Amino acid sequence: MVTTAAALALDIPRTHPLRARAVNAAEVRAMLAALGRLAPGDWSLGTACSGWTVRDMISHVVGQYEELARPWLLVGRTVRGRRRYPELLPLAAHNQYQVDARRSAAPHALVDELTRFGPLGVHAVERVPLAARRRIRLSPLFPEARGLAENSMDYLARVLITRDTWMHRVDLCDATGVELVLREHDKEVVGQVLLDLALDWSGPPTFLDLSGPAGGRWSLGRGAPAVVVQADAVTWMRHLSGRPPVGDISCDGDPADIAAVTGARVMF
Repeated sequence: MVTTAAALALDIPRTHPLRARAVNAAEVRAMLAALGRLAPGDWSLGTACSGWTVRDMISHVVGQYEELARPWLLVGRTVRGRRRYPELLPLAAHNQYQVDARRSAAPHALVDELTRFGPLGVHAVERVPLAARRRIRLSPLFPEARGLAENSMDYLARVLITRDTWMHRVDLCDATGVELVLREHDKEVVGQVLLDLALDWSGPPTFLDLSGPAGGRWSLGRGAPAVVVQADAVTWMRHLSGRPPVGDISCDGDPADIAAVTGARVMF
């Protein structure tokens, strides 16, 4: 069992607004770079997002940033998505409507739109005073938002949009075989996921030994670890998001404790 001391995941600071802008910009650049390496046939490949091709997934990503810049679209698509897909949860129906809205867009047009709306969306949100962003709740549109670490527009713009784009870049690379390039900002994304995991943690004390460029060592809960998890950081992020397994996760501990740890999820 690994015994090297680890920092408390609960002590990871929430991303500062100025840092959030830089991380988001870096992630948009990373996504655009990955899209630039796709072959024409890659856009029609299936992804870990059920029912979505690569093209569908990028339509969703573009829609996320577009709605930050044009919030009336967020409201309108949510309403229309519920009407069109009453069998889906509100957020899933909204996301599917984002895809529907760009059914006729060519791949190069999606790349152009992400280039435009990526920075535009975040800057548009920043024009709203921070105190106001923190007061604006997401749950009136998406009841699922009550399960977030912070039910606010500020959290969506500062943390969740970047996390969503990052995870979809992982999905893109998994689906197409394009290399997943990890840089300094990826550690910030992973750290925020671990903070949210720690904020809601009720499981046994756990040591996370996450390898790779975005990895590190953290502890969940206090006291001697009952479970040690060893995995690549991206593999652990896939697992926490509920995606199909890619890569190995090793867990050491009592089976009941391991089950509590591996059953944990974080909203992406």
